[in-house]
Amino acid sequence: MSGITLSAATRQNLLSLQDTASLTSTTQNRLATGLKVSSALDSPVNFFTAQSLSNRSSDLGGLLDSISNGVQAVQAANQGITSIQKLIDSAKSTANQALSTQLTTTGTASTAFDSTAASTVTLYVNGEEKTANIAANDSIDTAISALNTSAGATMFSKDTSGKKIVLNASSDVEFKTAADQTALGFAAGATTTADTYGTGKDTISKSADLTVAGVEARSKLADQFNSLLTQITQLAKDSSFNGVNLISNGDASNKLHIAFNEKDTSNLDIQGQDLTSDGLDLKAIEANSGATANGQGKFLLDTDIKTTLSSLSAASDTLRSASSTFGSNLSVVQNRQTFSKNLINVLDQGAGNLTNADLNVEAANSQALSTRQSLGISALSLANQAQQSILQLLR
Repeated sequence: MSGITLSAATRQNLLSLQDTASLTSTTQNRLATGLKVSSALDSPVNFFTAQSLSNRSSDLGGLLDSISNGVQAVQAANQGITSIQKLIDSAKSTANQALSTQLTTTGTASTAFDSTAASTVTLYVNGEEKTANIAANDSIDTAISALNTSAGATMFSKDTSGKKIVLNASSDVEFKTAADQTALGFAAGATTTADTYGTGKDTISKSADLTVAGVEARSKLADQFNSLLTQITQLAKDSSFNGVNLISNGDASNKLHIAFNEKDTSNLDIQGQDLTSDGLDLKAIEANSGATANGQGKFLLDTDIKTTLSSLSAASDTLRSASSTFGSNLSVVQNRQTFSKNLINVLDQGAGNLTNADLNVEAANSQALSTRQSLGISALSLANQAQQSILQLLR
C-alpha cells in the first residue's frame, strides 16, 4: 500500500520471500504431476515437440493391433497349409494302396471247350473292349491263342485235362453276353448291365466259375480319396482369422493389407492363394476315366492312379511354395511389429525427456526452498528490529 513505508532491507527480504514462494509452488507442482513442462507456458518448444512425439507414438500404438491381427492371419494360413499337407499325405497313401491292390480274375470253365460252331467272343479287360474270333472246329489251343492275342496278354490257358479253359488274369475281365461266357465253357451270368463301359458296351454279370478280386477294394479307396479332397477344401475355407482367409481363394480382392506407419506410406500386401482341392488341381475320382463315359474310373486303371499321384506331388510342391511365401511375409510383419514396439518406446522416452521432471532434483529443491524460506523469514525479522528499536525510544 502506498501509505505504508518499508525500509529497503525489508522490501528486499519481502521480494526474496516472494521469489522463494513462487519457486516452492513450481517445485510442488512438479512433484505432484511429475512434469517439468505441463503446458505451453512452461516451455513452448519442449511442450509441442513432446506432444508431436506422443501423438506419433499413439498412432503407431493403434497400428500395432492391426499388425498383430496380420501376424495371426498369416499364422492361421500357415497352420492351414500344414494340416492340408497332412491330408495330401493321406491321399497319397490311399492312392498308393489302390495301386498296390492287385486286380485278378481267375477260374476254370465248368464245361469242356466245344468249337463245333464258329463264335466271336467279346470281353473287356479293365473296361477295354476286346474281340476274339474262334472258327468252327478250332482246337482249344488255337482258341486260347486267339483269346490271348486279342486280350494283349497271356491270361487264357487249359487245365490239366486239356479240355477246359482256365482264366488267370492280372486284371478285371468281364464278358459282354452270356453267349460269350458259354462259348468258352464258363457258366453263364444272369444279369445284363447296359452301357457299362460306354454306349453299347453292355456287360453280363460275373460267371459263377470266375472270381474277381481288387475291383471293389479300389472303388472303396477311390471313395476314401474323394472324401479326403472334400476335407482339404473344408480345411482351407476354415483357416481364417478375424474374417481374413489367405488360402480359401486366389482372387485379387482376397488380399491382406498391413500398414506399418501412420501415413500408410510403408505397408505390405499379402495376396491370398487358392489352396482348396480345386485350387491345387486335385480331381475327384469319378466313375469314368476322363471326360468320356467309359466306366473305367474308380481307380480301375493303374495309369489313372499314377496320374493322381503325380497331381498330389504337384499339390505338395504348391503347398511348399505357398508356405515359403507366407513364412517370408510373416517374418517381415513380425520384424516390423518388433520395430514399431521399440520405436514407440523411443518416442515415449523422448517425449518424457522433454517434459518429465527429475523427482530427485525437485525433492532436493523443495528442501532447499524450505530452508531458504525459513532464512528469509529470519532475515525479515532482523530487518524490522531497527524500527522496533525506535519504537522503544518513543516509549
